[in-house]
Amino acid sequence: MPQGTGQEKPAGLPSNGWVDAIIKRERQIHGMDVEPAPDVEEKVKDIVDTLSYGHINEYRLICMRSRNATARAYARIWNLPDIWQKALSVGTYYIIEVLTQHYDPLSEEEKEKVLIHELLHIPMTFSGALRPHGGKVKINAKTVGLLHKMYKEKKKEGKGPGRRANAEAAF
Repeated sequence: MPQGTGQEKPAGLPSNGWVDAIIKRERQIHGMDVEPAPDVEEKVKDIVDTLSYGHINEYRLICMRSRNATARAYARIWNLPDIWQKALSVGTYYIIEVLTQHYDPLSEEEKEKVLIHELLHIPMTFSGALRPHGGKVKINAKTVGLLHKMYKEKKKEGKGPGRRANAEAAF
């Protein structure tokens, strides 16, 4: 976690030395550059708080920005597979990766929708699994649009943190 954000690194998280080595190697192989995205993390936290996504542990959700990625997506969500969790003796983690060449030019509204879309992939159990697009909760433009509308309405009303009703329960 970036320093100065008030977020504590969970106990048991290994040193970032090996992560840095992997990222450096990936850059050499693929030419892809990855860095923390505190602006995205702030927006995700606001969305989680406003839509009352209490099932999402903000301390175990990391936001990264990649440059020179070859994917056509605006963003991707990654989970830490169970075998890695056990091998490293850590809990569940998710990473939202925004692809700068596609995500950064978007309007603020479209960025919010992209992040809502990615957050919908996190199941209510926060188990480390990822929801598919066509599961119980449909992850599509209609669902994202409805949740974005709820998000904007709650922001306008000044509601958000502290509300218990989960916006996703409407689906």
